[in-house]
Amino acid sequence: MSQELEQETAKKKIQTVIFDLDGTLLNTIEDLTDSVNAVCTQYGYPVYPVETIKSYVGNGIRKLIERAIPQGAENPQYEGVYESFCAYYQKHCCVKTRPYDGILTMLNTLKAQGIAVGIVSNKNHNAVVELRDTFFKDVIPAAIGQSDTTRKKPAPDTVYEAMKQLGAQKETTVYIGDSEVDKQTADNAGLPCILVSWGFRERIALEKLGAWGIADTPQQILEKIV
Repeated sequence: MSQELEQETAKKKIQTVIFDLDGTLLNTIEDLTDSVNAVCTQYGYPVYPVETIKSYVGNGIRKLIERAIPQGAENPQYEGVYESFCAYYQKHCCVKTRPYDGILTMLNTLKAQGIAVGIVSNKNHNAVVELRDTFFKDVIPAAIGQSDTTRKKPAPDTVYEAMKQLGAQKETTVYIGDSEVDKQTADNAGLPCILVSWGFRERIALEKLGAWGIADTPQQILEKIV
């Protein structure tokens, strides 16, 4: 984040927060791992531990599948595996997934302060909406996922769509995520970025990205923007 943008952000009251979903609000990694492994088993491919799937996520479902199967996108069964994963995950996305500790308290505090909140994610749009409705329906009105009409992150399209739905202004909006893809997304959208250390990337890696701030707890997000 540029020093100029940081100074401008510090002067203004934040009115809108756009969150990444996986690794930021929700710990989804076990359901993602189980879904990848279920489909890989179906097709006779190797299965993976959670730590490996952590390193595969962040660039959307297609890239996740590409990384998980032999030959990647060149595999003749790639489209079938992708479709099978989407169908399986849609039915199993809430089995082990839960909000991280302190997330609901933080979101309720933002709402009480009159700060609008949206979600943007590289997972399938229907899964994003289902997860929002399951865990955050009363506090997050805008939830945008990957679709055929919207470029995935780090393109800023999903962020812009969430801001449009929320009536947000760029000058008073901040983006919060847990990875290098999130930092790139914020940069492309022209927004300050806070990265959280409890997600799918190590803190030492986040420190190299030059974000506006790094939060080790949801409370630290509130301290930064409220």
